[in-house]
Amino acid sequence: MIGKRVSLRAIEPSDIDLMYDLENDTSWWHLSNTVAPFSRFVLEQYFKHAHLDIYTAKQLRLMITTNVGQKVETVGMIDLFEFDPVNMRAGIGILVDKKWQNKGYASEALELLIEYGFNTLNLHQLYCSIGVYNEPSLKLFQKHGFKITGKKEQWTNKQGTWADEYFLQLINPKD
Repeated sequence: MIGKRVSLRAIEPSDIDLMYDLENDTSWWHLSNTVAPFSRFVLEQYFKHAHLDIYTAKQLRLMITTNVGQKVETVGMIDLFEFDPVNMRAGIGILVDKKWQNKGYASEALELLIEYGFNTLNLHQLYCSIGVYNEPSLKLFQKHGFKITGKKEQWTNKQGTWADEYFLQLINPKD
């Protein structure tokens, strides 16, 4: 999937180092309910199965790369997870390396994945959960039409403090 400034591509062996760094950055763990670091071995095993079809794996991780300038940079990852072909829905998660944030890459990557979800997978809806404190992510998803449809109170424990989490949905406009 190719946009104006970013492309979404399959995971390559060369992505292990970036995945290792991002997945083991403890400042992200509260977003993914991670409580222990990932080993390179675990990530390599994940990579070995990343080629599986989304209908088999029920998830799809894509790498976000820049496609402007002479040097292609991998700036983050975007996922479809809990893929449900019966009810035609999937969750979306996105993570952009801190040094690449606030440059519009996440927004374009999200736009490309929404298009893929609705036009290629024919999904009826996409959804995500975002902590009420995460204003940048809330703005990003709402900019792309996601609506807050619920609030989970005291849902996550972030460094000893309970935080609420919003549930957001985007219904395919063709449906």
